Amino acid sequence: MSFEDLGLRPRIVQALAAQGITDPTPIQTKAIPLALSGRDVMGIAQTGTGKTAAYGLPIMNHLLGVGSKPAQKSVRGLILAPTRELAKQIMENLRAYTQGSHIKVGLVVGGVSINPQINRLERGLDLLVATPGRLIDLLDRKAVRLDLTEFLVLDEADQMLDMGFIHALRRIAPLLPKDRQTMLFSATMPKLMAELAKSYLKDAVRVEVSPPGKPADKIGQALYFVEQASKTKLLISHIMHHEDDLAIIFTRTKHGANRLAKALGHAGYEAAAIHGNRSQGQRDRALKAFRDGELKLLVATDVAARGLDIPDVRHVYNYDLPNVPDNYVHRIGRTARAGRDGQAVTYCAPAEMGELKAIQKTMGKDIPVKGGTPWSQGADTSKPKRPQKPGKGRPDNSRRRKQRSSRSRKAA
Repeated sequence: MSFEDLGLRPRIVQALAAQGITDPTPIQTKAIPLALSGRDVMGIAQTGTGKTAAYGLPIMNHLLGVGSKPAQKSVRGLILAPTRELAKQIMENLRAYTQGSHIKVGLVVGGVSINPQINRLERGLDLLVATPGRLIDLLDRKAVRLDLTEFLVLDEADQMLDMGFIHALRRIAPLLPKDRQTMLFSATMPKLMAELAKSYLKDAVRVEVSPPGKPADKIGQALYFVEQASKTKLLISHIMHHEDDLAIIFTRTKHGANRLAKALGHAGYEAAAIHGNRSQGQRDRALKAFRDGELKLLVATDVAARGLDIPDVRHVYNYDLPNVPDNYVHRIGRTARAGRDGQAVTYCAPAEMGELKAIQKTMGKDIPVKGGTPWSQGADTSKPKRPQKPGKGRPDNSRRRKQRSSRSRKAA
């Protein structure tokens, strides 16, 4: 089946062909006709399978048929994404699909000056890609209106419906018309999130091309049981075997990412860290250098776990296991993009056995063990206590009994 068979306009089909995109993926084949018919859609598919095009192309198809300009400060379609990097990537993809057309696509994210964004919105946009926080800032300044918005999309919908963003979403959604088309797309959709999603959808169709939480088939997974203090040494030994390949290394904390990037630098491997404490300029420069191949190693928190599409990433390392099981699937989905092969290596310290069990339960299978011996869950990894000197510390029961007996004799 071709994109033209799905009902898309020839102009969009030609734009896709110019980018070398000729065959729709399974999620696109199922979702695009439903979206073109105006149905609300909840799409579940593995990372790297073209979800952006699955919702973006039908919206573009509609906007190409609109002859009038958008009203001042209004947007006809709104796409919300959890991270700045993902929002920027979505915007770039959508602009590529409609290059040379009258469709105006804009981006509003935090970390950069708000004034140029206010000026851009003044003239109105056909499609706006935004992070929730910055969008609320613009709404508070009355720089944008949503009462004429016909389309709402939540990309990485499970995270958008999580506690971190749900309060922002509850402020934004009532400002849109009730008569709109809503689409939610993600690689994972926990049951609680799916129930919450129903409040934003109307007579929705669920499109699922792979079980939720299932990684792409071409990702080779490996698990190593290793002490926390020995992880860096093991990581360096693995990197030595693919020094020319791109690799993303995930840590749990921002400070951990900085420390690891510095340690890799001391070992002779240049690495950049990206996380929430980095400025947007620093994050953009690091990602560009990594995408261009000038930088081979990127150390990141889960800010980079979702949506980033860098096809040349061959390796993903879970230096620290994520606290949220679903994030494991999103992390390793940064490799094996668009049908390519990739490797995902996970290091598990004794204190992380609980996280490992939760991840394997979510996936419905165990990660193949390639090194080390499984730790017992809840193992005591603290430093051993110094032995007490004889006669010091708390007396044992026999000594207490002797002391009580002695006091009794004296009392008698």
